[in-house]
Amino acid sequence: MPKAIDRVDPELFKWTTGKQAEKLQAIIDHGSLAAAAKALGVDSSRVSKVLSRVKHKAATSGYSPEHDMTRTVPEGYVVRGVSTYYNEDGKPQGQWVKSTLDQQQRDQLMREAFEAMAEDLPKVKPSSAPKVAVSDLCNLYVMTDCHVGMLAWHKESGEDWDLKIAERVLVGCFEQMVLSSPKASVGVVAQLGDWLHSDGILPVTPTSHNILDQDGRFSKIVQASVRILRHLVDFALKRHDKVVVLMAEGNHDISSSIWLRTMFKALYEKEPRVDVIDSEMPYYVYQHGKTMIAFHHGHLKKNDHLPLLFAAQFAKVWGDTEKRYCHSGHRHHVEEKEHSGMTVVQHPTLAARDAYASRGGWIAERQVSAITYHKRYGQVAKITITPDMLENT
Repeated sequence: MPKAIDRVDPELFKWTTGKQAEKLQAIIDHGSLAAAAKALGVDSSRVSKVLSRVKHKAATSGYSPEHDMTRTVPEGYVVRGVSTYYNEDGKPQGQWVKSTLDQQQRDQLMREAFEAMAEDLPKVKPSSAPKVAVSDLCNLYVMTDCHVGMLAWHKESGEDWDLKIAERVLVGCFEQMVLSSPKASVGVVAQLGDWLHSDGILPVTPTSHNILDQDGRFSKIVQASVRILRHLVDFALKRHDKVVVLMAEGNHDISSSIWLRTMFKALYEKEPRVDVIDSEMPYYVYQHGKTMIAFHHGHLKKNDHLPLLFAAQFAKVWGDTEKRYCHSGHRHHVEEKEHSGMTVVQHPTLAARDAYASRGGWIAERQVSAITYHKRYGQVAKITITPDMLENT
């Protein structure tokens, strides 16, 4: 009879991958871990680790008979706690199982739901490209930390900010950037994260759950967000042969960046002049000839760490380029510095300060910039727009 360590409960196969199932079946067929390892031509420790991992995965779903756990939770959940009570003979009499959502599984389910919803969206029809555009040029329009849905009161922060103001300022400043920039062949609409102030129904930050000042219902915020972003992309299409769209992850809109990316990829799938950057990782890159343009919101890596990360993660693009730039936000103020072969540009925000920023004493100039890149020479032009300039247009 196999030792306890060599026994495999057939129920465990529910929590295995194909290769894990192969190793568990080998234990059953050959009667022990050692024999299974010999038959598979691997070290016995590898087989032992697979068995342990599968048992752990089963336990997170509520299945571990050796610990009297036999009540599993639904897919998408993990066990948060188990309480078993026993009769006078020491036999299990009942059990309470507390569960919570599995974050990774929840994110995957959300992606699948967003993709399903996006299939029914009306598609943008192809449109004619502008007649005049310089093929060597690329205009980058960075919109970061816009915090659509945030509510600011001028008596606390010096200036007001709500959904109506956000739409007027964001659309107005973007149009001025486009109209003031050279007629480049490529336009990059770089929504660099924290586009939304909150990430769901509750007005709290996704990870720390700090309470936020929110302007109204989340459904209204979503509608305004999509309306503004569609206007930005459509306006850029009137000026450029090709429009590259980035919907980056920020620390305020981790989940919302997923549905924004999925939605806009579906909306413009029939428009060959629009390319939506589709990356699950919060590090993004666009190559324009010998110029590398990289992006990261700034919430996960400091500016001086970004060049090495992009050189390692996008080695081919790094090797194929001579001019390299990385754009970040997150900190709401301007900073530009060369780090190890790459210029890192930290962009400010157009949004007004909220109460939290005002009480913390954080002050920064509200502005947005359009940067023009040449395929060979890198940055060749830059224009800056501020909300005050809209009053004179």
